[in-house]
Amino acid sequence: MANMDRRQFLAMLGIGAAAGLMQACGGGSGAPVAGMMRFGSGSGGSGSATQTGELFRDPPLAQLTRNGNLVETSITTSRAQATIAGQTVTMMLYNGSYPAPTIRVKSGDILRVNFTNDLPPNADITGINVLGYDMSVTNLHTHGWHVSPAGNADNIFLHFNPGDTFTFEYDLSKQWGGMMGFYHPHNHGTVGEQFWRGLAGGALIVEDDVPDLQDYEEHIMIITDISIANGLPTEWTRMNYMRNLGDIVMVNGQVNPVLNIQPGQVQRWRILNACVYRYLRVSLQNHTMYLVGVDDNLLDQPVPINDILLAPAERIDVLVKADQAPGTYTLQDLNSNTPLLTIEYSGAQTNDQIPTSINSEIAQWVASLRQMDTSNLRQVSMTLSFVRGQGAINGGVFGQNTYILESPVGTYEVWTIFNRSGMDHPFHQHVDGAVILDIQGGDPAYAQLYTSINGLKDTINVPPMGSVTMLVPVLDYTGDTVFHCHILGHEDIGMMGIWRRV
Repeated sequence: MANMDRRQFLAMLGIGAAAGLMQACGGGSGAPVAGMMRFGSGSGGSGSATQTGELFRDPPLAQLTRNGNLVETSITTSRAQATIAGQTVTMMLYNGSYPAPTIRVKSGDILRVNFTNDLPPNADITGINVLGYDMSVTNLHTHGWHVSPAGNADNIFLHFNPGDTFTFEYDLSKQWGGMMGFYHPHNHGTVGEQFWRGLAGGALIVEDDVPDLQDYEEHIMIITDISIANGLPTEWTRMNYMRNLGDIVMVNGQVNPVLNIQPGQVQRWRILNACVYRYLRVSLQNHTMYLVGVDDNLLDQPVPINDILLAPAERIDVLVKADQAPGTYTLQDLNSNTPLLTIEYSGAQTNDQIPTSINSEIAQWVASLRQMDTSNLRQVSMTLSFVRGQGAINGGVFGQNTYILESPVGTYEVWTIFNRSGMDHPFHQHVDGAVILDIQGGDPAYAQLYTSINGLKDTINVPPMGSVTMLVPVLDYTGDTVFHCHILGHEDIGMMGIWRRV
């Protein structure tokens, strides 16, 4: 298979694509389209139900040096080992850590990242993949940050060979506080498999610019999945570009760890779905979660939720209060009945309170955008589909007949994303988050939530044979960037376009 060229691969994928669509199992956005199965995590991808008894661990913090508002850190991509469910696994890792270190900065900072590609060429985790791309070549994307896509900032058109070094610089003067993004590779043709092999990213925290949420105990939860064979993540075949669900589901690299919480305590959880394909429906047994932030900003008030759909790359910021009888309770993925972690009431009684409002200026701005008259704005339509086994946007396959959208900076546009396939597609655009105006199809609760709250989304699920309409600010930064499906195998086979900001 490793010697199969790109043309042979695409021909075989074209034959198998329809079968792959039909085999995709339930657990995605909503009811199946007639004659087709929806995409998500279900049978065959239920994950591990074993409680390890390990105490929950937050991801490590990146080592930063600060001189005023200039912050510097180093990230190295390398071949390293991690312990997963008692097994030693050779992976691709950032700074030898799984998950990668968390970078915490402030609005107004300038962050310099000294990046090194220390991956070995032609090793058992590199070499040439079935698409014909060199797995040892990589780069870096700051998913969710409102920074320049050009030069040495969030420029995903840069590529680094083994031994290369580079200094990225991100000017956060226009990035508001109170959000969590994440960093990951974005080298087209290798992204999904590099994710799978360990480069699922680390959290990018921009510290709060409001006091309302700063007194709570905070935890970061990065959810990933994996399958292991012979001490390595399992190899990708041609069908893995359509669908790949791991046998083991983890939070911060741990299988169902135990998190202690005091009776009456409120904790703040920042949750990222960093799976390559898996859709999650997150619920905390017998507890209400209070949504206080989404992908790109804090909301203006907590929103009570019993469960919530998380497509790949979506993030939520929630408050959880230990207001039940003392005991243990499970945070679980309802799609696959997989426990993610267990909370255990422990310690002295306290009486924390959920705030009634959040003084978020960005949420107030989003509220004003919801009142905007969009009738005279530029209307853009995009269609996500498969064309002869390749992913496409408006019929264009990235790298062949790439779809290019040119947008003037300083304007607002209305984009409607149509999904003409039987699989869910989480649509992600770089640089600017968007206000979701309408969702047709899929999970009604998901649609009602994101079309009503004052949140900006950089990733939104487009249900099978459905659509999403969103108000897109085109602000501050010129340069070429991209939009794509964040089922990363779909992006790797072409479901990506160029967004030219002029």
